[in-house]
Amino acid sequence: MGVLNKTAATEFLLAGLTESPKLKCILFVFFFCIYILTLFQNAGLIVLISVDRKLYTPMYSFLCHLSFLDICYSSSITIRMLMDFVSHGRSISVAGCGLQMLSYTGFGVTECFLLAAMSYDRYVAICHPLSYLQIMSRQAVLILLVFSYVGGFLNAFVETGFSLFHLDFCEQRPYVHHFFCDVMALIEISCGDTRLNQMILFSFVSFIEFSSLMVILASYLCIIVSVLRISSSTGRKKAVSTCASHLTVVTLFYGTVMFMYLRPSTAYSPEQDKVIAVFYTIIIPFLNPLIYSLRNRDVKSSAKKLIVSLIK
Repeated sequence: MGVLNKTAATEFLLAGLTESPKLKCILFVFFFCIYILTLFQNAGLIVLISVDRKLYTPMYSFLCHLSFLDICYSSSITIRMLMDFVSHGRSISVAGCGLQMLSYTGFGVTECFLLAAMSYDRYVAICHPLSYLQIMSRQAVLILLVFSYVGGFLNAFVETGFSLFHLDFCEQRPYVHHFFCDVMALIEISCGDTRLNQMILFSFVSFIEFSSLMVILASYLCIIVSVLRISSSTGRKKAVSTCASHLTVVTLFYGTVMFMYLRPSTAYSPEQDKVIAVFYTIIIPFLNPLIYSLRNRDVKSSAKKLIVSLIK
């Protein structure tokens, strides 16, 4: 009977974060403030890196793109969520759902590849300091950036295509138990056979996560070996400090994404996944510029100079 009742979905109804009107107001103010701060911090970091010639290095070039990705990644989810807090209906068209899925998946996967490229940059800086600028040339940085963006959005097109056009729904307005068009949430409400979709999603996420993680782990394994060879304790601290921010960001981002998407469908919990999704789509883009700027002397020094010049 399930096969006979299949129909083409015309739009989706999003569950949102809460049904309570009072809580909606509180959450709207909270997430609106977080989003504005996310935009301000990441845009500020981009401007700072762009105007200060001392920050014209491969590391800060990657950091600039990380801030850009965080702005786009957060915006693809947060803007729609804020609109749903103040609107009566939470419907989203199939095209709107596809665009949201394509954007957050594309920017999210690109960030995975970019974090791997940043770990390779740290490996070259610490293990091959004398030839750092030769290895991490403008051409090499450009190749790594292009690979990150192309790989991220190729994956996004495949995942979005299989999620929207290879899933069957039994209603014209399926109810999505999430506050945005998440791949796992759509698979969960499909009334058809979703084994192929789950296999493709698991395969793609596994390949992306583990391939990029292998690059990160291999880079840091070489860094650890190199750091242990440094006789000076000051030299060791300096080497470790250059990697601390990146390791923190990697742990936060990869940890939540792997927990979210590398689980069997039987472990899917809508309410739990909403909380996890809020963390990696909204909170992490807010924290990233703080993590990098507060632990980075060059960024703090450049920020002070820029503020002083603006005041004068």
